This record gives sequence, structure tokens and C-alpha cells, in this order.
Amino acid sequence: MKNERLIPRRTPESREVAERTQIVMDLTSRLNVLRHSDVDTRAELLGEILGRPAPETLTLYPPFFCDYGLNLEFGEHVFVNQNCSFYDIGGITIGDHTMIGPGVTLTTAGHPVQPGERFDGITVAPIVIDSNVWIGADVTVTPGVRIGAGSVIAAGTVVAKDVPPNCVVSGAGYITRRNLDAAP
Repeated sequence: MKNERLIPRRTPESREVAERTQIVMDLTSRLNVLRHSDVDTRAELLGEILGRPAPETLTLYPPFFCDYGLNLEFGEHVFVNQNCSFYDIGGITIGDHTMIGPGVTLTTAGHPVQPGERFDGITVAPIVIDSNVWIGADVTVTPGVRIGAGSVIAAGTVVAKDVPPNCVVSGAGYITRRNLDAAP
């Protein structure tokens, strides 16, 4: 996987990740029991999760889950529907005017593939979602993927490789259905 790196077990970095994960799990559990109308407390908790204020134009509907928070960057006018999980240890960047449907999972971490290395630590690689992207319900985006500007990811798709700009993709691993730049 491109841009993949290993965070070895039993290192200061792995301990810091584990400690931060415990903090963020507590913060997200608090976020997820708020009344929907309690927008101010939601914004405050999101700020604690991200380590900085969330963009004022961000709309995020709980329940919402993430594991690290500090490596999660939202652009302006981003919409995140309910029941999304953003595992951001490896870094997640979400561009302006992106819409994310319910049940979407963005995961930047995994484990080494070789059986003898799987418990050596976790592998991480960033996810980048460019601007004006629409991600449908129950999509999974795997570590190291970039989704190009203007693209649409159909509901239920597993995105395991980069998506070019202005494409509609669907299916496990994805199948390009059409290029939005091409004439009909």
C-alpha cells in the first residue's frame, strides 16, 4: 500500500496512540448521547476530539465514531450523516463541499499482511477525499486511498484503490461505471 508505515508495538508512539484512542472513545461516547438539538455541546466535544475547533460549516450527525481525532481534517461545508466511523490514526482529509452518507467507514489503519508480522504493530496510510465528493451509504474506504474531486461513490462500495476525479464508481473494490467528463 502506498504511503504505508508501521507503528511498532511497545514504542512511545504506539503508547501515545493507545492513550489518545481511550480519550477519544470517551469523548465520542459523550457526543453520541447528546440530544440532537444540543448543537453547542456537540461543537465543543468535536473540538476536543479534533484538538481544534471544527469548521462552523461542518454538519455532523451522531452517532459518530473515530479513534484518534487529531489527524481528522474537515473542509468547509462538509456533511456527515449518522453512524459514520472515521479511524484517522493515519490521517483523513475531507475536502470542501463533500457529502458523506450514513454508515460510512473511513479506515486508515490495519496490520501487516504476513502472518508472522501481524502482531508487530499497526500499519497506517492516509485517506484523502478531494472537494465536491459524494460518498453514499455504507461505503468503506481503505487505507492509502485518494478520491478525486467531483466523484460519486455508490452505496455499499468498498474503495480499495484511488478514484480519479469526476467518476461514478460502485461495487466491491469498485467498478467504474462512467466518467463524468466524457460526453454521454
